[in-house]
Amino acid sequence: MKKYFVLMAIVLIAMFAISAYVYPLMPERIASHWNAAGNANGFMDKDIGLFLIPLVSLALLSFFAIIPKIDPLKKNIVKFKKQYTQFILLILLFLLYIQFLIILWNTGKRFDFSQVIAPGVGALLYFMGVLLPDIKRNWFIGIRTPWTLSSDAVWDKTHALGGKVFKAVGVIVILAIFIPAFSLALMIWPILIAVVYLLAFSYFEFKKQK
Repeated sequence: MKKYFVLMAIVLIAMFAISAYVYPLMPERIASHWNAAGNANGFMDKDIGLFLIPLVSLALLSFFAIIPKIDPLKKNIVKFKKQYTQFILLILLFLLYIQFLIILWNTGKRFDFSQVIAPGVGALLYFMGVLLPDIKRNWFIGIRTPWTLSSDAVWDKTHALGGKVFKAVGVIVILAIFIPAFSLALMIWPILIAVVYLLAFSYFEFKKQK
C-alpha cells in the first residue's frame, strides 16, 4: 500500500514542478478549453491556468483522504483499500496526461484535442473496469444507483458486469485515435450506452432479487 502513496506524492509533486518549469515559456494567456471540433475556445491567465490541474489534483487527493472517514459504509472501504488507492492514482495519472496535453498545445504544438485525449480517456475507463469488480458497496466510488446502493448482491453483480463493460468501452475509446473524424463520437456514445445499460441492469437485477 505504501508504494501507491509514494507514487501519488510523486505524481502530485511532478505536476507542480512541471508547471513551474514551463511557466517562463508560456504566453500570458493560455488555452484551457477546447470545443467539440478540438479547437481552443477558452483561455486563462497562465498564473491560474498552469496551476489549475495541480491544485484540482491536490483538492481531489484531500477529498479522497476523508472519504473513508465520512462514508456511512466506511467499513466496506476497508475491504477494497488497495483498489481504492489504485483508483486515486489512476485519476491523478489521467490529470497529469491532460496537463501534459495543455502544455504541449500552449508551447506551439497543434493537434485535434478530441483525438489525442482519447487514449487517456480509454485507458482511464479500461483500468476502472479492472478495479470495479473488487469495489464494495459505498456512497462515493463505483456504479452508484438506487438499486446497487440498496443491495450488496445487486452491487456485486452490477460491478462484475460493469468491469467487463468498462474494459470494452475503454478499448473502443482508445481506438478512436485512429479514426479522427469520429473520435468524439467514439468517446461519448459508448460511455452513454454503457451507463444506460448498467443503470437498467441494476434496476432489473434488484427487481429479480425482490
